[in-house]
Amino acid sequence: MNIRFDMIGLFVTDLPQMVAFYRDVIGLKVQTEVAGEYAEFHHEGIRFSMYVREKVPELLGQAPTYPQGLNGTFELAIDLPHFADVDSEYARLVDAGARPISPPRDEPWGMRSSYVADPDGNLLEIGSWNKGKVVD
Repeated sequence: MNIRFDMIGLFVTDLPQMVAFYRDVIGLKVQTEVAGEYAEFHHEGIRFSMYVREKVPELLGQAPTYPQGLNGTFELAIDLPHFADVDSEYARLVDAGARPISPPRDEPWGMRSSYVADPDGNLLEIGSWNKGKVVD
């Protein structure tokens, strides 16, 4: 059997704030929203959802712990076609309210990347392998 991840779900502190961020700043369309508890976004390739943290102990049968401040346990990565897109998307997201973490830079492994954080402190990497580059 081949395992295929079907969904990425975030357990969030303030669902309306996070929905607004991913809808209005990131640009995802809300597909499903359940009265302050759950939201799912239309996203190609994998389902992306959010569930309020206050309900998670009931869901799991035990209380989990959560990182405080900047969440360094995972990242959501946005892959763009050109290096220049990283700079413009970073600026757009920061201007729209994302928390700046690391400005665009060229990485030694051949990627251009930057980081912002969402309202819960989750990291979003904005990067490019310059796939759209015309090679001479």
